[in-house]
Amino acid sequence: METVTLTIKNQPTLYLEADTITPDNFSGKKASEIAALHAYEGRDQVTLGKYFEVSGEGGATAEDTRIVVKGNVSRVKYIGMKMTAGEILIEDNPDMYTGAWMHGGKLTVKGNVDAFAGIGMKGGEFVIEGNAGNYLGAAYRGDWRGMQGGVIRVKGKAGSDIGYFMNGGTIIVHGNTDVHVGTHMEGGKIIIKGNAPSKVGGQMVGGEIYVYGGIDVMMPGFKYAQDEELEVDGEKGNFSLFHGDTGERHPKRKGQIVYGKLYLRN
Repeated sequence: METVTLTIKNQPTLYLEADTITPDNFSGKKASEIAALHAYEGRDQVTLGKYFEVSGEGGATAEDTRIVVKGNVSRVKYIGMKMTAGEILIEDNPDMYTGAWMHGGKLTVKGNVDAFAGIGMKGGEFVIEGNAGNYLGAAYRGDWRGMQGGVIRVKGKAGSDIGYFMNGGTIIVHGNTDVHVGTHMEGGKIIIKGNAPSKVGGQMVGGEIYVYGGIDVMMPGFKYAQDEELEVDGEKGNFSLFHGDTGERHPKRKGQIVYGKLYLRN
């Protein structure tokens, strides 16, 4: 696997939209060709080389390409957008839309990510070693297609509205979350190993939510069903299962109503 290293040398005055920072775009290119790839600062089209020192070259394919991003990229958006293979390591805190619509490969952030990370994600592995902002793994504003596949793991805490309109895949948050977890959720799995304050699973019609800590205020549309012993994220535990959101319309399978499932760890 070939490695391309991007080291930021100039901070954008506005914000830099750098959706070309993916193994797909870097594969088969030398450093000078990568530096010539476009980005946008506001309405102006610029090049990556204006803001980054580029060293190394891409592999023959995206799968053979690894990207390391160094320096303060808190004003750089869309890193890893629509990547299908390969690896990206971001050593600092990127701005919004990191890993948006990701299809495959592995994306690792050593710091925190801002809002809308992993939105519409369809595949791959996204690891955030710090905290995540709002709308993690959610749908784009005005869309009903949230995360559909892949795995997002947050080793810190996460903000509000994670898994909004989620259809598939898995989100794992090791810390606490803010409000509105899994709103309009239709499929997939959300695992919260900390606490979630309120509005968990609102208007949920499918999928599974697991909360290891506490929920301060349960949504009124959830009804206790039974206790179960389950293995979740590689560890066994006892959970109370609640069906919901009972205020929503739900499909039927073999005459039985299919509810979303909210599990609280006992």
